[in-house]
Amino acid sequence: MFAAYAARVDKDQPLDGLELGDRPEPTVPAGWTTVDVKAASLNHHDLWSLRGIGLGEESLPMTLGCDAAGVDADGNEVVLYSVIGSTGHGVGPREQRSILTEKYQGTFAERVAVPEWNLLPKPKELSFEEAACLPTAWLTAYRMLFTNAGVRPGDSVLVQGAGGGVATAAIVLGAAAGLRVFATSRHEAKRKRAMDLGAEAAVETGARLPQRVDAVLETVGAATWSHSLKSLKPGGTVVISGATSGPNPPAAELNRVFFLELKIVGSTMGSKEELASLLSFCAAKGIRPVIDSTLPLDRAREGFVKMAEGDLFGKVVLTV
Repeated sequence: MFAAYAARVDKDQPLDGLELGDRPEPTVPAGWTTVDVKAASLNHHDLWSLRGIGLGEESLPMTLGCDAAGVDADGNEVVLYSVIGSTGHGVGPREQRSILTEKYQGTFAERVAVPEWNLLPKPKELSFEEAACLPTAWLTAYRMLFTNAGVRPGDSVLVQGAGGGVATAAIVLGAAAGLRVFATSRHEAKRKRAMDLGAEAAVETGARLPQRVDAVLETVGAATWSHSLKSLKPGGTVVISGATSGPNPPAAELNRVFFLELKIVGSTMGSKEELASLLSFCAAKGIRPVIDSTLPLDRAREGFVKMAEGDLFGKVVLTV
């Protein structure tokens, strides 16, 4: 079957390890099933895998891709929950959880195998392309907002780095839930898009906000850390799920943290139950993922280039 896979890892030139071509059909252990992939979406996790982060040489070649929507062996339209082993289903209770492509072959292929437990019904209101955007970036944003930030309708949230998949999802979901959403970006066009999606205001990265906020959603890391802390109200919360600009800010600013009683909460992905709630939320409220571009699987390299260069707003989707 045709697939986009990591043949090598290279921390400096990650795209040099990306290959497109034939791969073996997936193996199907007991308790697993196959899904004919209709659409899959790119995440920064795929780029990190090509750099060797979370993917060792011993696991190569590895079909990339965490997210997908498709049709299962019984003809049902489904969405994949991409965390394998979170409850032991299909792998046994002692195996550590992992995201597809860290240990098991991913979704950038004509077919993928996953534990039966990892499948959720695709809402009829969502296309395969839209549904394929939700299980990683949008689920991460959902958990950051509604589980870890502790915000309620009417509260204010700053989303750092408008344009990325998680940040874009957070703007759309936050606005739909009645939050006052603010956003930052270095690019004027992305700031305008953020406001079109429901942000109350969008400012240049590091610029003063119209007001301090109850929570900050942080995926940029070192470059925006100081601004995130300075933007919070006393007692506010910064939720961090990534650090695309690096994990080590010039200063931790612990004095600000303890003096203002700020809370720092780490957040990774989300649960299957949260994904089910996200799917229902999107279907019921007419929320649709922001898709930057849709490409056939054999043009996957173009999508990886867009992501590596930061030349996107929303998700890149690959269709099969």
